[in-house]
Amino acid sequence: MSWETVIGLEVHIQLNTQSKIFSGSATSFGGDPNVHASAIDLALPGTLPVLNEAAVSMAIEFGLAVDAPINPHSVFERKNYFYPDLPKGYQTSQMAEPIVGAGTVLIEVEGSTRSVRIHHAHLEEDAGKSLHEDYHGFTGIDLNRAGTPLLEIVSEPDMRTPAEAVAYLKKLHSIVTYLGISDGDMSQGSMRCDANVSVRPLGQQELGTRAELKNINSFRFVERAIEVEVERQIDLIESGGKVTQETRLFDPDKDETRPMRSKEVANDYRYFPCPDLLPVIIEAELIEQLRARLPELPDAKRQRFQADYGLSEYDALVLTQERPTADYFELVAASSGDAKLAANWVSVELQGQLKKAGLPISQSPVPADQVGKLIARIREGVISGRIAKQVFALLWEQGGDVDKIIAEQGLQQVSDSSALEAMVAEVLAGNPEQVQNYRNAPAERQPKMFGFFVGQVMKISKGQANPAEVNRILHEKLNA
Repeated sequence: MSWETVIGLEVHIQLNTQSKIFSGSATSFGGDPNVHASAIDLALPGTLPVLNEAAVSMAIEFGLAVDAPINPHSVFERKNYFYPDLPKGYQTSQMAEPIVGAGTVLIEVEGSTRSVRIHHAHLEEDAGKSLHEDYHGFTGIDLNRAGTPLLEIVSEPDMRTPAEAVAYLKKLHSIVTYLGISDGDMSQGSMRCDANVSVRPLGQQELGTRAELKNINSFRFVERAIEVEVERQIDLIESGGKVTQETRLFDPDKDETRPMRSKEVANDYRYFPCPDLLPVIIEAELIEQLRARLPELPDAKRQRFQADYGLSEYDALVLTQERPTADYFELVAASSGDAKLAANWVSVELQGQLKKAGLPISQSPVPADQVGKLIARIREGVISGRIAKQVFALLWEQGGDVDKIIAEQGLQQVSDSSALEAMVAEVLAGNPEQVQNYRNAPAERQPKMFGFFVGQVMKISKGQANPAEVNRILHEKLNA
């Protein structure tokens, strides 16, 4: 039997506010356990929460970015459940009246573009964290995260492959980081994903029973967790079993998902409006103010890169996925005067080194203006592309200035015709048999044989000969 996978994601984005959603406690990552937990975060008797206006504005900005309506009236509710890192006994969240309505996100997978619907996005507070290590059979509770503002983005079950789920998650990451409302750092919990996964016979309209994969914290793990869960569900059904609606955890070490608890439904949480918080009333004027300050978003920037810089769709997509990369590229393009070469150097040479070093582009040892200057020297004929890679390596290792490195290392390209003619003459004189073979060879074989002579000249010049001039002189001498 052929099966179809159905995937919906619930993505939790930690908002980039200085203080928590209902208190003045800091949201900074790290610190000793419980140093950022206040009486308000724990809802101790006599305390009252005060809504963080910045969190509301950030939620609105996200809604505008995905073409979703902003609900002028939204309500906070108490989601009641017991867990050790939730000492209040409830989470302040939104359900019946969320702040952001239905929106749409476009994703690109295997060369095709499709849309994923967002059901809604709502504000809520984070819980604390249970610490199981180094307590000799006990569990420690760190409440530093308790009360941290989250935006939960709930998709419709529109994705059909793990690759689509990852593309959607990356697109959300791109949008929230472009907006500046979150750093999206999955390693620090700033972006977490729950995946609802089910399978059904191909062609069936009715959805299958879903399992929720909880708190997946990397793009790679999202893809693999869904793959593993799909395989589990298909094997279970084909062997005569039934999928149980439950919450499961993905264990990357064992490459399996395992049961965590039965899946609760909304009624189990006993949602009711929070008596300590008034409804959130959003004026149209505020929405328009926030709309006016939205930055250029990834899709618009990609289209501009194609139109203004003449980049391919693929190059534009790669360069606009993250805002720091797009900004870096534009600086390189401006200082080099060649957008296509700039795109190649940023996406291949620079990104390759950054990946090897495990660095984000914001921490690149080579500033954008120096990469731009390097490309400009290639265009001017001062250095060849091969020599440019040597200069780039020196910039990466020791910093400095492109022109100074070229001068100090004696890397200027040799373009003097008389010097190059002498090198060509030396190569031809030293390889008479190859010269004769070239001249006797059919025309279609000559280009491949020609490369031998170019290589020999470049070897003599230590890579500093101007390739265009070398080619011209060789053609002239070999075809004489």
